[in-house]
Amino acid sequence: MVRLSQVLVALALACGASAFAPARNAMPRASPRFMADSPATGTGPGLDYNPDQYSDEANAGNFRKLSQALEDGDIERKKAEQEALERENAMENARLERERKINFMKEMPDSTPAGRVADFMYKGGVTEILEQLDHDLIGLLPVKKRVREIAALLVLDKMRRKLGFDTAVPSLHMCFTGAPGTGKTTVAIRMGQILQRMGYCRQGHVIVATRDDLVGQYIGHTAPKTKEVIKKAFGGVLLIDEAYYLYNAANDRDYGQESIEILLNVMEQQKDDLIVVLAGYKDRMDKFFSYIPGMASRIGNHIDFPNYEVDELVDIASVMVRDLEYEMDDESKAKFREYINKRMSMPFFSNARTVRNAMDRARMNSAIRIFNEGIGGTPVTVGDLKKIKSQDFQIILDEIIAAGDDAIVA
Repeated sequence: MVRLSQVLVALALACGASAFAPARNAMPRASPRFMADSPATGTGPGLDYNPDQYSDEANAGNFRKLSQALEDGDIERKKAEQEALERENAMENARLERERKINFMKEMPDSTPAGRVADFMYKGGVTEILEQLDHDLIGLLPVKKRVREIAALLVLDKMRRKLGFDTAVPSLHMCFTGAPGTGKTTVAIRMGQILQRMGYCRQGHVIVATRDDLVGQYIGHTAPKTKEVIKKAFGGVLLIDEAYYLYNAANDRDYGQESIEILLNVMEQQKDDLIVVLAGYKDRMDKFFSYIPGMASRIGNHIDFPNYEVDELVDIASVMVRDLEYEMDDESKAKFREYINKRMSMPFFSNARTVRNAMDRARMNSAIRIFNEGIGGTPVTVGDLKKIKSQDFQIILDEIIAAGDDAIVA
């Protein structure tokens, strides 16, 4: 009877096995006569191996392991061959598709109608979003102009895709520079909607984050925090406010560097599924980019948000009042103008955000005034509920005058 050890040697030689772990007992060397009379035939039926026949052999376990390893290797080889074949087929199909497109484009006359820009903007919802942006933002004409330029590129790209032209996805990562309250978050929201309507992101939502959301407090904490925020933003826009705080030039061991490296990788490798917007003061953002040149090279659009003028801030207040279904007469507007002129010269002025805070406090003063009058027996009319009077602004003006020019107020 042929011993199992002889079968193992034949099998190893047939399959190119370079090493084989022996059992505790030394394995007898196969005789030349066996090697001549029993040519190896691989793992097929020609070997005629019966596992039960050698179940008592010391090397039975080794043989089963080798047999399983060979079988697994065969499966992996076939899988690799199949994947290689599929890649070749995909490449060939892509080549044929490119040739078809090229021939199609050559035969298409230049005068072939491609469609109307207005139709693409309307059907894509871009017109509606830009109109909403005009409503949301008073002034800021350079910002609106830049947003329209980006929208124009996206619309024309969509027209090209519809005709079959190849289109390269532009770099849509952005940098918004300007003081607080100049509309950066509002523009990010509208840009997310435009990008979603044009098919450049799946959802178009905006996730706002700061250093505290991205950077951890100890080793191993930063990567999970950053990745979790990025995961929430996938399919939309990640707006990082005051992004320069991610980098601490005075501390080369600062954990913010790890967050920056993760962001750089995602901005490059997954730019089709995430648009990153960095926001902050212009001088600080310029310095940040000088420290992190890889970040600057990934930003394709820079938009500067100027501070509002006094007239624009008064217009913003009027829009807020209208949206809240209140009214201001000319005397009230004049008093608000006086207040905002004074407030602009004080610390931490935040443009439209300061206007919103002022309107909230004026509404509070109006409510207190009407409430006290009503408690005294004076009937409350519909007109009373709608009007914000000059005296409601006079109260907050008196407060900041009393606080002094260097006071920190809302």
